[in-house]
Amino acid sequence: MAGCLLFPSPTAAQDNFQIQVSGSETVSPGSTLVELFSNVSARGTTRTENGLLRSQGAFHETLGITQGWTAWSETGFFVLTSVQPDSGWEWAGARVQPRVRAPDGWHLPVGLSLSVQVGYERRVFSTDTWTLDIGPTIDKQWGPWYVAFNPTLGLALKGENASRGFEFSPSLKIGYALTSRISAGLEYYAGLGPVSGFDRFREQQHQIFPVIDLNLGPKWEFNAGVGVGLTPATDRLTLKMILGYRFDWGAGR
Repeated sequence: MAGCLLFPSPTAAQDNFQIQVSGSETVSPGSTLVELFSNVSARGTTRTENGLLRSQGAFHETLGITQGWTAWSETGFFVLTSVQPDSGWEWAGARVQPRVRAPDGWHLPVGLSLSVQVGYERRVFSTDTWTLDIGPTIDKQWGPWYVAFNPTLGLALKGENASRGFEFSPSLKIGYALTSRISAGLEYYAGLGPVSGFDRFREQQHQIFPVIDLNLGPKWEFNAGVGVGLTPATDRLTLKMILGYRFDWGAGR
């Protein structure tokens, strides 16, 4: 599975490369999940600021390849690209993310997993070029209801915000199965600032996505939504889609 979304500090660009609330499940051993994360800011920043390219009208495409190793571990690799309104397709960066989950044999009442993501982004896309994300996941299915919570901690390893320490970027998903094939829900993403002292509210990032998930079969993954920014530090309108397919090379769990 893909990693959680990490929002940078108010001086950085909003991360529109991977917008997803992760579940606790990992990819089965002998299987590979290939995903495309497609995002565009319909209403965002309109000019270059602090050396960062504008977000409005920019199309972001991220290729994710996640390999399952055991019944409780996987590693994801992500290649970030961007198409700016006045230029061609550009490589934006890359990320690697190992993840482990609590085995089924533990019989926990909720799903639990933990990921560690190391990423690089070019300076024109982020004021922090090297970052570290620690992403716990807690999720639960109650009949047609599904809830997932990602209390992500992010650290700038190199860049303007390296002195800010760990920053708290929680995300939450609440979904409801309308039919056996269609689920509707809300996804919430936030960037609150350093854990030592949150930023002022107008400098924080808060975004809500009404989303649709389609069950196209056990090998497929589809999610789409429209995000509304709630603060001046957040892009006002963002469109996103995730399309994934699992390739089975060997035995599953």
